[in-house]
Amino acid sequence: MSYLDNLFGPTSDRLNRSLDRTSERQSLLMKNLANVNTPGYKRQDCDFNIMLEDSMDNFDQLVANRSIAGMRSEKSSLRTDGNNVDMEYEVMSIANTETRYNTLTELTSRYFSGLKNVIREGH
Repeated sequence: MSYLDNLFGPTSDRLNRSLDRTSERQSLLMKNLANVNTPGYKRQDCDFNIMLEDSMDNFDQLVANRSIAGMRSEKSSLRTDGNNVDMEYEVMSIANTETRYNTLTELTSRYFSGLKNVIREGH
């Protein structure tokens, strides 16, 4: 393991992967919203909590409390055109994911500020 790997280590990597996965989920949710009026379109999503556990290990508790209660099944469709996208639910999910992304951004900023302070003080 190189010096930089030791310096930035798993924390930086986990935060980076979590930001990437949060961005990927936001893209899926935006795609759902864009297709709200497309006949036959089935909403897409990912199991965000599994993604967080995979990418953040110990950090998942920091953002897990912001999950949406009562996730809906993607299999059912209440509309006659076969589309199962609920605009209100998608907007709520997008806002929730944005909050997660902002939390991760803040954690990343604090992490690198801490590293910067350590480097500056020579510890």
